[in-house]
Amino acid sequence: MAAKIKICGIMRPHDGASAVAAGASYLGVVFAECPRTVTEDIAREIVAAAGGVVVMGVFATQSVEEILQIRDRAGLSGAQLHGSYSPGSASRLRAAGLEVWRVVRIAAPSDLDLLAEAANESNAVLVEPKVAHLRGGAGLPLDLAVAREARARLAGHPMALAGGLTAETVAEALALVRPEIVDVSSGVERLPGIKDLDKIARFVEAVFAYSPIS
Repeated sequence: MAAKIKICGIMRPHDGASAVAAGASYLGVVFAECPRTVTEDIAREIVAAAGGVVVMGVFATQSVEEILQIRDRAGLSGAQLHGSYSPGSASRLRAAGLEVWRVVRIAAPSDLDLLAEAANESNAVLVEPKVAHLRGGAGLPLDLAVAREARARLAGHPMALAGGLTAETVAEALALVRPEIVDVSSGVERLPGIKDLDKIARFVEAVFAYSPIS
């Protein structure tokens, strides 16, 4: 079975619709401060364009209460939690019906020790590079040997791999790491937040062509 695909940093409803048509299993809309931040109104339009595909909100500083309010106003189905969210916060969001991904950002081998805690009360753990002064991966790839060790430590728990993936590199990442989900943003863009539909199609094709998950 092919790994699932999340296209993150969606800022335009028609990009979301095109990503879903190409085969994306998840879309991501960003509420953390970055060049791809969207308003609740735009997020609601993207949710409508997704046609029932799970749309994850990416959060970093919002409280559980704020996340749930945004969920209600925008119609989100999931929350991707960057920052210092606890298992208790994740549990509350899951109890409210959201799919919850907790994020572990890795800069050094010692950061792998954070994975066990992140698996608590999450539907998946997203692993990405840790870049100083930035909340996201900045389009940089995670060392695949480190990602493979993260996969081993998360055995039995779904893992999403993010960071610098492109149509040209995702097959190698799938072969070596074997994540259940691959997450891409800048790797399918022409400009920050402006998706390239040809790059999306080629990325999806590369994932479907190499399907290491049994």
